[in-house]
Amino acid sequence: MITLRPYQSEIAQKCKHLLQTKGMCYLSMQVRTGKTHTAIAACALLVGHKKGRVLFVTKKKAISSIQSDIKTHAANLDIMVVNYESVHKVALQDCDVVILDESHSIKSYPKPSGRYKSLKSMLNQWPYVRVILMSGTPCPESYSDLYHQFAVSPHHNPFPDHSNFYKWAKDYVNVTQKHLGHGTVNDYSDCNREKVMAVLDPYFLTYTQEEAGFEQQVIEQVLSVEMKASTYALCNRLKKDLIIEGAEHNIVADTGVKLMQKLHQLYSGTIKFECGVGQVVDNSKAVFIQKEFEGKKIAIFYKFIQEFEMLKAQFPNWTNDPMKFNESNNLVFLGQIQSSREGINLSSADCLIFFNIDFAAVSYFQAKDRLTSKDRTKDNIVYWIFSEGGIEEQIYQSVMNKKDYTLSMFRRDFEIKEKKNEQTSLLL
Repeated sequence: MITLRPYQSEIAQKCKHLLQTKGMCYLSMQVRTGKTHTAIAACALLVGHKKGRVLFVTKKKAISSIQSDIKTHAANLDIMVVNYESVHKVALQDCDVVILDESHSIKSYPKPSGRYKSLKSMLNQWPYVRVILMSGTPCPESYSDLYHQFAVSPHHNPFPDHSNFYKWAKDYVNVTQKHLGHGTVNDYSDCNREKVMAVLDPYFLTYTQEEAGFEQQVIEQVLSVEMKASTYALCNRLKKDLIIEGAEHNIVADTGVKLMQKLHQLYSGTIKFECGVGQVVDNSKAVFIQKEFEGKKIAIFYKFIQEFEMLKAQFPNWTNDPMKFNESNNLVFLGQIQSSREGINLSSADCLIFFNIDFAAVSYFQAKDRLTSKDRTKDNIVYWIFSEGGIEEQIYQSVMNKKDYTLSMFRRDFEIKEKKNEQTSLLL
């Protein structure tokens, strides 16, 4: 049975009180400070001596880790763990608490996400259910991210007079206009933080790694790799002609978005052709990683499917199961950035390597913390493998400053002229 750290026990008690009085609680605890154990403990305190029923909703990659954490509790709880995509299959008659792990993943505005709709429909069936929201990054892009996270609970919504985001925005958002190539749309990102948090702050329980006594900080290093001459030739030709016709397949970049995506692929050695077929064209990065980190226990994050194929060929001793990786000394972990950036623990690795980089700032801040652990004694070293003269450095500079990398930034960085009537601020 696990023994909670003093701060976890204290937060669990506060969480129980919020569930009793408000029906909701938001555990905004930084990665590796123990949100899962704290939430389970709070549920056990809430139900007391009776047999409690808890539904734990998380991402698919995190299920094995969550189930392992649950086994360390002797709590009088019946806990079902499902991923967000399986919520519609849940057939419970009642439930005491629903825990929404990485709850920022249900955010979307102005229109609600599919996850939000499925969760709200399920929660509507249980009038007495309490809800625990959990995330180390509650609103990574805007405080507007918070509306649907809280409104997902029909019975405990802190904004009962605002039945949808548009009505809520009239009171809490400075709605501005954003000019795109095809016209003008409303921009709802300028949310009034003070006004929103005046309502929501009582629901939040926060805790940082510094408060928990973490001594390690993430150390980032950028390593550059010279790609094959043929790769640079492909990129230059594509920027010039916007199309490359091959013997069997074509590369088409007839819009700014497609050009940005194709270059993002090519500079790291892969391409997805117009017909949908993928191919590895340059394995320089994979070969570099194998030589540079020989003898080390490494975890590698990739972005594109063909990068996964390249890495599997270079590292036949691979796994995408974080539990197996942590229990072994001779496996290499391979994880897709977006699916692996949350909820998994890779703290047994000597270092974390990013084969490529994602456009989203939230991926940068969450994925690079996968090594962090209270009990880790090694430095948390993250290596970024960038191609010389590629697109990765520009993306890195943007996401470091908490800004997603957009098409307009790409045009500026690579001096790409804008086409008439083309959308210029689309984020991939």
